[in-house]
Amino acid sequence: MTPWTRMSAGDIAAEVRSKRMTARGSVEASLARIRETDPALVAFTEVMADRALATADRLDARIEAGEDVGPLAGIPFAVKDLIDIEGVTTRAGSRINLDLPPALQDAPVISRLEGAGAILVGALNMGEYAYDFTGENAHVGSTRNPRDPERRSGGSSGGSGAAAAAGMVPLTLGSDTNGSIRVPASWCGLFGLKATYGRIPRSGTFPFVDSLDHIGPMARSARDLALALDVLQGPDRGDPASIDRASSTALASLDRGLEGLRIARGTGYFDPPAGAAREALDRVCAALAVRLEAELPGAAASRAAAALITAVEGAATHAENMRTRPGDFGGPMRDRLLAGALVPGIAYVRAQRLRRQFAEDAAEVFRHVDAIVTPTTPFPAPRIDSDTLTIDGQDQPYRPHIGIYTQPISFIGLPAVSMPVQNVEGRLPIGVQIIAAPWREDIALRIAHALELSGTCSAPVASMENA
Repeated sequence: MTPWTRMSAGDIAAEVRSKRMTARGSVEASLARIRETDPALVAFTEVMADRALATADRLDARIEAGEDVGPLAGIPFAVKDLIDIEGVTTRAGSRINLDLPPALQDAPVISRLEGAGAILVGALNMGEYAYDFTGENAHVGSTRNPRDPERRSGGSSGGSGAAAAAGMVPLTLGSDTNGSIRVPASWCGLFGLKATYGRIPRSGTFPFVDSLDHIGPMARSARDLALALDVLQGPDRGDPASIDRASSTALASLDRGLEGLRIARGTGYFDPPAGAAREALDRVCAALAVRLEAELPGAAASRAAAALITAVEGAATHAENMRTRPGDFGGPMRDRLLAGALVPGIAYVRAQRLRRQFAEDAAEVFRHVDAIVTPTTPFPAPRIDSDTLTIDGQDQPYRPHIGIYTQPISFIGLPAVSMPVQNVEGRLPIGVQIIAAPWREDIALRIAHALELSGTCSAPVASMENA
């Protein structure tokens, strides 16, 4: 493992901007780490070495000419393979999309990062059409967890989680519909941000559930998330859901500390039973000296409604291919879409009404607190060779439980940062999430940064010694 591998995105940019490192050197280090570790993890579906090196050379020439190349100078990054890359077919984890022509241009999120000096190195593996919580993919192979390659990476942004945790790149982009950034962040031991719905545009991305889909960054520090958010945010005409709202300055707010913030521990639905999730939550709340409690009423019903809306809108997205080529879907994906197509319309309407009520109830809670701390996942990454875990004292299939704490938050588009607590169960990490009111990503990131400074949360590079 080279010193570069352990560097944060911000540190790499500082080195490149000061000419102590070249952008080409940074990209070469990234490509070398990918060659070293990706065969064991299956995180990448496309490595774009030629493009990355050419971009790096142009960046180095601009720096030599005295230009300001942006705050992300020389930072290699990679994106989930549902984000358009010019000249590459956007697979979205599927077999069917291989028949599509290559994308004609980069998605705005790629253009914004590269416009700020970052360098795209490739596309990342994912669950088929993002309908996945584990990181499994029947078509190209499942992504493994760099903390322990015999365990799941989490999904559906499993490649995004594994690539950042293994030090292949310091920054990745994933998507989060029901928790697909925060689940792999929890299991791979990373920081992950799901911003407010509409903060980061989804133009040029393959849709899953339009009313729930978010794009967001994953990294090994809260500061790197803030650095990325400041560049990624802002409306785009290609995404009608993106909102023209005054940009936050998340990076500038990080060092303001926690004084005056009303931080509450989630109770009721978000109160985990004894185990790794409770231990991690206890650690975080103790470090923050949390004295308040807050409950989001209706969270359980909202999770059920989110699952229903996901099934219905997902089925609508894929209705034509389900009719004409059902055999080209993976079996679990096909079953989920078929189930969604059979949901009565009245159930969908009722789910949307519940959504509005849950959003109103949550807004009332956030009149009294600034942030709520809850688990991200109910358990650390499970083993690949098992489909069950002991949950509440019983051996149960674990897949239905993975998104219990993330789905209600995506359902109403609240911002949330998942932070890694290391070595909770053996040597495994698990995430705790900070949930804030709409448009207050800065508060969630301030809290995450404070926990990082205290040593409570950290995201060291996975050594991959046992891979």
